[in-house]
Amino acid sequence: MNIINELAKEFNLGVSRVEATVALIDDGNTIPFIARYRKEVTGSLDDTVLRDLDERLKYLRSLETRKEEVRSLIDAQGKLTPEIEEALQNAKILTEVEDIYRPFKPKRKTRASVAREKGLEPLAALIMEQRISYEKSLEEIASEYIHIDESKDKTVKTAEDAIAGAKDIIAEDISDNAEYRKAIRALTHDHGLIVSKKAKEEDSVYSSYYDYNESIKKIPGHRVLAINRGEKEEFLKVDVQIDSEIILNYLFSQIITNTKSPARDYIAATIVDSYDRLIAPSVEREIRTALFDDASEGAIKLFSDNLKHLLMTAPLKGKTVLGYDPGYRTGCKLAVVDKTGKVITTAVIYPTKPREDIEGSEKIVMSLIKKYGVDVVAIGNGTASKESEIFIANVLKKLDTDKKYTMVSEAGASVYSASKLGAEEFPDFDVTQRSAVSIARRLQDPLAELVKIDPKSIGVGQYQHDMKQARLDEALGGVVEDCVNSIGVDINTASYSLLSYISGINLTSAKNIVKYREENGEFTKREQLLKVPKIGGKAYQQCAGFLRVPDSKEILDNTGVHPEAYEATKKLLEKFEYTKEDVASGALSELRKKCTKYGTKKLAAELEIGEPTLLDIVGELEKPGRDVRDSLPQVILRDDVLGMEDLKEGMLMTGTVRNVIDFGAFVDIGVHQDGLVHISEISDKYIKHPSEVLSVGDIVNVKIKSVDLNKKRIGLTMKI
Repeated sequence: MNIINELAKEFNLGVSRVEATVALIDDGNTIPFIARYRKEVTGSLDDTVLRDLDERLKYLRSLETRKEEVRSLIDAQGKLTPEIEEALQNAKILTEVEDIYRPFKPKRKTRASVAREKGLEPLAALIMEQRISYEKSLEEIASEYIHIDESKDKTVKTAEDAIAGAKDIIAEDISDNAEYRKAIRALTHDHGLIVSKKAKEEDSVYSSYYDYNESIKKIPGHRVLAINRGEKEEFLKVDVQIDSEIILNYLFSQIITNTKSPARDYIAATIVDSYDRLIAPSVEREIRTALFDDASEGAIKLFSDNLKHLLMTAPLKGKTVLGYDPGYRTGCKLAVVDKTGKVITTAVIYPTKPREDIEGSEKIVMSLIKKYGVDVVAIGNGTASKESEIFIANVLKKLDTDKKYTMVSEAGASVYSASKLGAEEFPDFDVTQRSAVSIARRLQDPLAELVKIDPKSIGVGQYQHDMKQARLDEALGGVVEDCVNSIGVDINTASYSLLSYISGINLTSAKNIVKYREENGEFTKREQLLKVPKIGGKAYQQCAGFLRVPDSKEILDNTGVHPEAYEATKKLLEKFEYTKEDVASGALSELRKKCTKYGTKKLAAELEIGEPTLLDIVGELEKPGRDVRDSLPQVILRDDVLGMEDLKEGMLMTGTVRNVIDFGAFVDIGVHQDGLVHISEISDKYIKHPSEVLSVGDIVNVKIKSVDLNKKRIGLTMKI
């Protein structure tokens, strides 16, 4: 297989474009760097397509490697034929390669291997000739194989034993046939059912699957994962069912060549045995593995999409925030964080049970808000959050100011608080104090805070603990990396956890950057990065464009313009008589028009850069130091509180999408429980998946469709 040609075909790209992109990957360039600074080479492929291409490249290379291994293993046995060579060449997936290798793979002791040791292969071959007639009856021929051996395993006592052994050999040969297995998998996929039954006489969240079946080719991924989990937790028994006549008719048509042969009945019985005993259990495992893999990939893609939108939530800049971590017995922990994210002070109050010191708690909160100029209170949405929300809403009313509060997801906050990183950042704080700080900072800059937490713990996934963890970690790590690099990072304020996601920087070099900063003071220019241990020329090339130095004398150091394009950028400014001061003051609003009028293609050629690079440079010069998140929907701030008991059918609400799943989306409408908008209630038009319309972080208008106080469920509709 020509991998480059195959990728070009699959991604509908030119061969030369794919070849050049693969060369960039092989040269050690990161996906963010290629996506941002090598657009001329890739044809402006974005990071998502590049990651898909990279993933597919790895798979095809592993496929070719395995083909070579199998080819060598078969050849070493002296059994490599032109037909096998061709089959290996045409194999498109690893399963097909393993099917080809199956007959040659060293096996543990089987009924067929025992029969072969007894010398019954010639008898099996004779039966499979399916002659119209034999010189003797098959029973008489079989009796010629009767013999006594010192080893009981090699003894054939009767003609019936000989025929049984021959049938075992034929059954295994049928099972090992790659063409048959491929066809049977396809037939099972197209005509089979996933069937689940209850395994326990008790109610559970899996009760809807206690007597359930669905077509294999139609079952959606989220149901596959739900059924698998129910089986794992021993609430369900699950299997694959198909009308065996469909498979047997296929096998009969392929194997029985002479219906009038005396061997016909033996072969027919052997086909049934081969399917029931060898093929069906194996194909069921393969089908269920394939269903799981497909469902996992779908769930990972959805998780990745949700995570991306969550990380790219608009930050609340320039606000002093009071982080509030609710609790009962141990009290509610507070942390005041200034506009830069620095912790000013912490406190503990007890407005909830068992102490319910409302008056004392109010005094402390009012004092903190007044003394430190708190603009917003960020309340974690975990235990005791409802009581805390009511308490804060009442405090803000008494203050009679324009102060607001908002609920913040604290998913993963406890993970961060108890982590090594949390202890390093705040060695003198207990875990709840760290949580309060994290909650406040999540509001100020979601990305900078959430990168400190394992993405699986952030709370926007579905069945993430059931997936292959290495694959999930790789996918989610790529999402975080793309988000961090698309925004850029202030090298003088970023934590090492945030820096570690920058293109070309690993955890060691990220810590070295922070250490250099602490020992030598703030960076004053990008070039200083080359003085940091473990950051050489290659690493600098990969990371420089994504790191910002706001106070650098070189204004371009605070933009996404890469140092390799500085000279061209300065020529561009001179061409249209702009100065660096004009860039700093934001006086380049007419630059794009001037470039267009002059001709971007002509201008790019004069500057010796590509047209995409020119347009990117213009965008950076127009808004130096810009944050792409600023144009996204802002967080909803509240000054009053609603409970589920206040909701009535038909009420119109504004909410924030917190999670998108296969069957709908959960929306925060300002009460303790998120409401569900089922996929059927998202749009008047037919949609295959909620993600076609909704993303995490979207601000949406909804109507209350149903409220179940007992089950704490809120049904919402967007069909208003």
